[in-house]
Formats: sequence, structure tokens, C-alpha cells
Amino acid sequence: RPDGIKEVLGLWIDETESATFWLSVFNELKGRGVQDILIAVTDGLAGLNQAFEAAFPRTTHQTCVVHLIRNSLVLASVKNRAALANALKPIYQATTAQAAEAALIEFEASEIGQRYPGVARIWRNAWDRVIPFYAFSPAIRKLLYTTNAIESLNRSIRKIIKTKGSFGNDDAARKLVWLTLRSITEKWKRPSTTWSAAMEEMSVMFGERFTKYLD
Repeated sequence: RPDGIKEVLGLWIDETESATFWLSVFNELKGRGVQDILIAVTDGLAGLNQAFEAAFPRTTHQTCVVHLIRNSLVLASVKNRAALANALKPIYQATTAQAAEAALIEFEASEIGQRYPGVARIWRNAWDRVIPFYAFSPAIRKLLYTTNAIESLNRSIRKIIKTKGSFGNDDAARKLVWLTLRSITEKWKRPSTTWSAAMEEMSVMFGERFTKYLD
């Protein structure tokens, strides 16, 4: 939220994550009062990106860099994954988008980049969704370049589900997950320690789209 407090907006169960499904979710959120989404950090699902374009076309898309790294490492043999991970660091740890692209070009020309050309293609194909977080200062980037916050939430839910074992129907699972979410979100009372700095930068970057929601 604009005040930096995390909030779970909903819980949906569906068999697929198609563009139609996500569009119905976004339309529901709009109907409930969500007026704008400034930055969406996603794991690269095509259907999700299409739904954003339809429902919130002004949203800045940031792909999860951690997911990109994982997808890259899958292309390498186990013995070469550590070397590949180190070779990718100059890209996502660069200070600017221009420096990141230069690092990507250098990676493509390197021995390991030549050995695994598919890795560079993965980054190239997602590049317009990789670079948005470079517009922010390094202290704030860690809030924006990964879906780790959501994955941490999912891990907490899975811990509870494992103790249950099985469910008779979807409603039983939904109720347990909902109760777990309530317990987790009750602890979300404060924003990140870097949020005050993030607010300043977002005020400059997004202007009234951000500031009009501040008290």
C-alpha cells in the first residue's frame, strides 16, 4: 500500500493461470476499489502480463530476477551452475540499466555465455521487464526485483497445509488457508525500514499517481 504496509487482497482457487482468470481477478479488485497498481512484480506468466495490459495498462512490469536466475541455471549442468550464477551477477547487480545491458553483452561473449546461449535469450526476451528496478536506488531495489515476499508467504501456508494432510473439498482448504493468512497478516504492522526513502522516490517517479493516496 502507499503507506508501505503489506496486505493480502484476496484468495482465489482455479485450475489454470490463464489471462482470462487473471483478468477476472483484476476486475474484481477494481470493483472493490483498487484504482491503480504502480509496479507489478511477477514471475513471468504470460497470462498475467496480458491481464495487466487490459485492466491496469499504466502498470510498470518488473519480472522477478530470482526466477530468471533459476530458469537460467536449469539450462546448465549441475557442476557448472555455480559458475553460471556468478557470471550473471554483474547483470542484476549493475548500477544502471545501461551498465546491466553492457554486462549482458559481455556475458554473451564469454566462454560460459557461449556454452549456454539460451541463458542470454531468456534475459533478452524479458529485458523490458528486467530493467524497471534500476530506476530506483540500490537500497530500494530489493523491495522491487523479486517475488520473495510472496514466496515467503506461500511457504508459511504450506507449513500449515502439510500438518493437515488432506482436505475433503476446496472449501476446507480455502478456510484453512484463510485462517493462516489472518494469523500471518496480523503481524504486518510496520512498513519496511527503507519505505520512507521509497516513498520519496515514488513521489518523484509517479507523481500524483502515488501522492494522491497519501494521508
